[in-house]
Amino acid sequence: MRNTTLTLGIILTCLAYASGQVRNGVNGLNVNEFTASPAPEWSDLFLRKSGWLGGDGIFAIPFSGRDAQKEDSILFLFSDTVLGEIDGAALKSGFSLVNNSVALLRGKSPDTGKITFRIAGEGKGHRAVFIPKSDKPDKDTYFWLGDGFVNPDAGKDLFIFAYQITNTHDNSAFPFKETGNSVIRIPAGSHFPYTGQEQFALPFNDYQAGGETISFGAGIYNNSRAAGEASPDGFVYIYGTKGPTKKLVAARVKPDRLTLFDQWEFRGKRGWTQNASEAAALSDSVSNELSVSMLAPGKYALVYQLGSIFPEICMQVGPTPYGPFGPRIVLYKTSADIRDPDLFTYNAKAHPALSAPGELLISYNVNTFKFLEVLPKQPNLYRPHFVRIQFSQSSKSK
Repeated sequence: MRNTTLTLGIILTCLAYASGQVRNGVNGLNVNEFTASPAPEWSDLFLRKSGWLGGDGIFAIPFSGRDAQKEDSILFLFSDTVLGEIDGAALKSGFSLVNNSVALLRGKSPDTGKITFRIAGEGKGHRAVFIPKSDKPDKDTYFWLGDGFVNPDAGKDLFIFAYQITNTHDNSAFPFKETGNSVIRIPAGSHFPYTGQEQFALPFNDYQAGGETISFGAGIYNNSRAAGEASPDGFVYIYGTKGPTKKLVAARVKPDRLTLFDQWEFRGKRGWTQNASEAAALSDSVSNELSVSMLAPGKYALVYQLGSIFPEICMQVGPTPYGPFGPRIVLYKTSADIRDPDLFTYNAKAHPALSAPGELLISYNVNTFKFLEVLPKQPNLYRPHFVRIQFSQSSKSK
């Protein structure tokens, strides 16, 4: 891998307020009429033969803090990551996995010459970039990454949500459990591997009680003026999934107060409340990773994969970032691309920073329950695939 440095907050500071365009807002956009097709130029951006070979949990964060910024760079976040070498069509022995990694794309086009993948500990034994800070580190406890954003209202620091995961060794299909939920703050100007990061544990769950918990960070929407939004209300919205039926819940806070957890509000049945236990389900059967973005003024798109792992990529549209969200619209079925019965797809989401006006660029992940058996034969299976949704335009919005 190339020895480059990821620097946050300084590459594009002078461009932070250069763009005045609406993010994806297009007047007259008809959300019920669209075309859907694979976006191979984006899928192939993650097709590699050496070093970083694949990862799930992809989130795309613009350095400027503005999704609509034309001249920008993108920080990609990945969770479990495969490292190794491919010889011909087979994975060479000696491959390894780390729990998270990052990549930097200079510009916003899928150019393989402008993307750099980074894993911590290069040359000294690979490890995850982000590791839970603890007095007693445990190799069975680690971070998977949620969504994140560069926060113009907090000095352009980078905030990333993270799930603390602990292996259960119970031989189940999913032998792990969430044991914590955190937000990581990385000061603007930090260099990889971000040793100056701060970690803040969210106080909203009791993991010992055995009840339903909320995994905050499934998606982030910064609806602030500094983020360049067309209809800003001054809040950053943090979406979470609650319980085994994957109910969608939403919290909000002023962007400059993100880590002041007593300032958070939660969308309840009768409005906003400061009691997290009163957070109401805004939808159900969503995915553990998802997105909310503005398609046009008064049209906010919730995009997710049905139940996380069914092939349907779904959208629901509401008049506000917190709904009420309308009926499910199936945008695409991943079974059109992935037909191998040993593989499954999961956690679809839109990437507004990579989407042109009037469209959504959507990713989904690919995996297998027979990981150690299938991966050596299909070493490129474990990477994001992309779909482009283009909505029709009309003189009158429907």
